[in-house]
Amino acid sequence: IDALKQIEGAYSLVCVANDMLIGVRDPYGVRPLILGQRDDTWLLASESCALDIVGATPVRELAPGEMVIIDKNGLQSLSPFSPMPSRFCIFEYIYFSRPDSVVEGRGVYHARKSIGGELSRESGIDADLVIPVPDSGVPAALGYAETSGIPFDLGIIRNHYVGRTFIQPNQKDRTDSVKLKHNANPAAVSGKRIILVDDSIVRGTTSRKIVSMMRNAGAAEVHMRIASPPTTHPCFYGVDTPSRDHLIAAQMSVDEIAAEIGADSLSFISVDGLYRAIADAKRQPDAPQFCDACFTGEYPIQLAAGLSANKVSHGSSR
Repeated sequence: IDALKQIEGAYSLVCVANDMLIGVRDPYGVRPLILGQRDDTWLLASESCALDIVGATPVRELAPGEMVIIDKNGLQSLSPFSPMPSRFCIFEYIYFSRPDSVVEGRGVYHARKSIGGELSRESGIDADLVIPVPDSGVPAALGYAETSGIPFDLGIIRNHYVGRTFIQPNQKDRTDSVKLKHNANPAAVSGKRIILVDDSIVRGTTSRKIVSMMRNAGAAEVHMRIASPPTTHPCFYGVDTPSRDHLIAAQMSVDEIAAEIGADSLSFISVDGLYRAIADAKRQPDAPQFCDACFTGEYPIQLAAGLSANKVSHGSSR
């Protein structure tokens, strides 16, 4: 406990020591940690879907700053840290968590469909088809299609043996991964005005290749709709995102990004729209309900001076 009190940052930890299983969330609760039970056995997992897989029943999520100690005598809950305002990572709902998980009491799949519906209301356009960028864009695209009344179709086929592209270490690897990860379905998109729905744009690598792929497959128009606000600031809470110099939305306007990726139009959901979709609430500027620093530059946990100077530039800590 004394060591954890010296740590500044976001974490969910599980460790085994002296016949004890220990789980702990950071005081802000940025990352999830779920307590489950199977018969007389306690389990800890980062998502509820992991408990489903092993036949366990989710019991509850650890509260921000909570520590649980599980040993032969059972389960003990402690609150060793000073209370802090909860700042759960809003990007868990957009991308990180699996859609079959429930986090912070909200089903991820339904949250993503709701985001897609709100995106349609904010930035609707006349088109023939709504096409998801699989897999993470599928629920939002379904929500967009249902709200807009535009048919949903599979215009991109995903190779499931390729990992996430935005965290690849260099540009060549990211470009190669996009080529391996996605392939166009001309039977669906040829001659059609399409709306491509994706979860986010980080560097622009994937979007540029996907738009080009759709045009080569015969799409008449390609409109991009993004189920998150522009990613303008790096994450320092466990995600390997680049500095602002490499975040395309930190360097270009929306119209400039559209031109850069070759789309006929581009729109992102607004921060307020994201809050409406996920929490059915307005963002509180002085006390946001989530960590949304990657969109706003408002970091809930104080950053080291070197990080602030070298990678954030225009952000703030709150």
